Amino acid sequence: MISNQASLNLSPFMAIYDFVAPKDNMLRRINELVDFSFILEELKNKYCLDNGRNAVSPIRMFKYLLLKSF
Repeated sequence: MISNQASLNLSPFMAIYDFVAPKDNMLRRINELVDFSFILEELKNKYCLDNGRNAVSPIRMFKYLLLKSF
């Protein structure tokens, strides 16, 4: 089952992100510039909307694969 995340739970350690990934980091720029919602549209018919366990977000999985390719 795929569901849209209603709210984003931010970590109390988000300040560390600013130290590890500077503002001009390529991955930060990709995250700001690319709208990853196209992934949900592409995979909508591959997931059941009302049956089964919640799936790991396909957007998150795509971002993992993108990060792995770098």
